[in-house]
Amino acid sequence: MRKAALLVIGLSLVSPIVSAQDSGKLALLIPGLFGPGGLTVQSEAVLPDGSTHSAHFNSAFQAEFTQFNIALASQLAAVPLPSPASGFTYTFDSSLGVFQRSTQSFGPILTERAETIGKGKFTFGISYQRFTFDSLEGVDLGSVPAVFTHDGSQLGGGRSDLVVTTNSIEASVNQSVTFLSYGLGSHLDLSLALPFVTVDLAARSDASIQRVGTATSPATHFYDDTATYGITRVYTRSGQSSGIGDVVLRLKGTPARGEASALAFGLDVRLPTGDEEDFLGLGTVGLRPFLAASFSHGRVAPHVNLSYLWNGESVLGGDVATGTKGDLPDQVTYAVGLDIGASKRLTLAFDFVGTYVVDSPRLIRQTFTAANGQAFPQIGFVTESYNLANAAAGLKWNPAGRLLIDFNLLFKLDSAGLRDDITPMFGIEYAF
Repeated sequence: MRKAALLVIGLSLVSPIVSAQDSGKLALLIPGLFGPGGLTVQSEAVLPDGSTHSAHFNSAFQAEFTQFNIALASQLAAVPLPSPASGFTYTFDSSLGVFQRSTQSFGPILTERAETIGKGKFTFGISYQRFTFDSLEGVDLGSVPAVFTHDGSQLGGGRSDLVVTTNSIEASVNQSVTFLSYGLGSHLDLSLALPFVTVDLAARSDASIQRVGTATSPATHFYDDTATYGITRVYTRSGQSSGIGDVVLRLKGTPARGEASALAFGLDVRLPTGDEEDFLGLGTVGLRPFLAASFSHGRVAPHVNLSYLWNGESVLGGDVATGTKGDLPDQVTYAVGLDIGASKRLTLAFDFVGTYVVDSPRLIRQTFTAANGQAFPQIGFVTESYNLANAAAGLKWNPAGRLLIDFNLLFKLDSAGLRDDITPMFGIEYAF
């Protein structure tokens, strides 16, 4: 806190700071960074008709803030949930008249195995994840460049002036998930995942006027300053939201099961219970049919998952400010991994998780060349499909009885999308 206070004091000595603690919806925080009128600067220039010059600057960054919001919001609100599957699975031994554990392994953590929990069995669990997003499409969120141009930027004079900005976005998600699983039958499970989400979002823009066409006329474009015609300003906004996220209901059945293998089909139904305008949910129903295949060979149990997530329309896919809805990108998720029963009380879990995102806005790096030939970095947006790749490593420990303690680390393997370098997860679960 002391370092943060010193930083703010130091900045106030070199440039005015426009700041606001956002009391509205988080999805409007980034579009409102420069205010409802966009980025404006002061001007003492007078037009030929005697009217005051309007020093208003635009950019693809500002014009496509909605696209930036879609990319940011869909990732913020779609962080992966831990699997609600039970770590303890049972089959009924008719010869003994009792339930016996069907696997030595306690199963995967973020992915799914085919085995069901067992008729009448019940599992309760709580997990906690913290995502601190570091980059978007490989661009450091602490340094996102954007160039704002005047109308007719290549026409000379004041129209050639630019405002060059370096933008910083801090985004983090704390997610606590309570899950319940119940064995409706010997080959059929019903699960519920209830997330509680806290989102912190802050945006800062360091703006600097580049007098490309008015080097000898500082009064044409400037930031209000008591001493000189200033060229810099800092814009900031921040906010936090907390609440229930999107509840997920799961039905999983295992139609095929042998002594060392099983095949399951399931369906996740995501309910729009989270406030999408605060990034707590997606604001639309989601359907995710999936397939899971599991095998076992001694203490080693490989598994394979394949799913398709269909998303409906939401304001996060359109324009939050106007309430216009648009399609959120669908996703294909595929995973392969194995869990190893290192001992009767310890399982090690490893996974590769890939996601193919269908037709989503993507940030790209570009270069803007000013009228005087000077080049400035900036960003733009395209719509296309892309892949995400992650790896996960974790463990499940059984300290006593039917209690499990889970720990997992999720690692990014590429730079596509909105990413956290390393995401930790802690959890506990108990089987009845």
